[in-house]
Amino acid sequence: MSADESRLRETPLAAWHRDHGGRMVPFGGWSMPVQYGSIVEEHRATRSHCGLFDVSHMGRLTVAGAGARDWLESTLTRSVAGLAAGRARYTLVTDEGGPRSLRVLDDALVACEGDTLFQLVVNAANRERVVESLAARLPANASLEDRTGQTAMIAVQGPQAVGIVAGLCEPRQREAITAMPVYRTGRAELAGVDAAVSRTGYTGEDGFELVVDADCATRVWEALVSAGGRPCGLGARDTLRLEAGMPLYGHELVESSDPFAVGLGFAVNLEGREFPGRKTLAELSAAGPTRRRVGLILASRRPAREGYPVVASAAAQAGEIGVVTSGSFAPSLEASVAMAMLDVSRADAGGEVAVEIRGSREPARIVPLPFYRRKT
Repeated sequence: MSADESRLRETPLAAWHRDHGGRMVPFGGWSMPVQYGSIVEEHRATRSHCGLFDVSHMGRLTVAGAGARDWLESTLTRSVAGLAAGRARYTLVTDEGGPRSLRVLDDALVACEGDTLFQLVVNAANRERVVESLAARLPANASLEDRTGQTAMIAVQGPQAVGIVAGLCEPRQREAITAMPVYRTGRAELAGVDAAVSRTGYTGEDGFELVVDADCATRVWEALVSAGGRPCGLGARDTLRLEAGMPLYGHELVESSDPFAVGLGFAVNLEGREFPGRKTLAELSAAGPTRRRVGLILASRRPAREGYPVVASAAAQAGEIGVVTSGSFAPSLEASVAMAMLDVSRADAGGEVAVEIRGSREPARIVPLPFYRRKT
């Protein structure tokens, strides 16, 4: 083990992953399973049945106190003033700084458990700087606790995910868990373990994300496996979220991003509010984006990787009009797909472009996102 590998953090399920053939790789400062076998098979198992993902590397923060709601209202880009208990919202965490007086520190999920208790889920690689930024402006009547190390988080995703999770709940809770709407949260006793349950995910499938105490993680994980869930790695999670057109921090969304260009304007509530970077976001909203996030389907099966240039056409004289942010072979479509940031004037659906892949220009068609939408 190298010195860098020895410094990686491990989730409460790391030993289970190694013992069951998980190929561990560094990710966001953690040692995580990228796959157990075939990424394509894990992807398809999630689309057709149920995939299990250890997402304990994600940061889990608790905000509590009499001033918690007002503080979050003045901190996040998405309003929480009217967020009722048991509901969750996607938001951005921003800071003031840089040439535009705006830094997008992360995207996050904020959930309300009551007037004085909220939960935030942030990305692993950004957790420390998000905590530092939030702590620097925390008021006296609110507290911020990083509970990442004390808990585990498991994503249960796929058309049979709801039945599997409900089947492990206490009988009196099964109906409520099954009927829980999307972006709602609650608690349940799962395999005899108290769990926070949210009807959320990052695959484009139905399912839940579960948070349990760290020392109970293996018990819950093994119960989910025994009930029919298939362990999957981060490789399949990435191809699933790509098909679902979901942005990933570090790819579609970066510190210098214009959220409106990325398609995240719904997560920015400007009216009647003040929060870090609001002035710059208002200016960006008024001006309109110069680039737009789009989907591309390539004519060939060659994968378009992050950073590959997008040009106006395959002709030699065609100029660059954008860049690929994420790309891969999409098992559900049997095609190579990518998300890219393109000049607004060239970003209309149906347009024909090309992606430069190792010296050749592969034709591609601009399509609406997402590439894949589950049947409901």
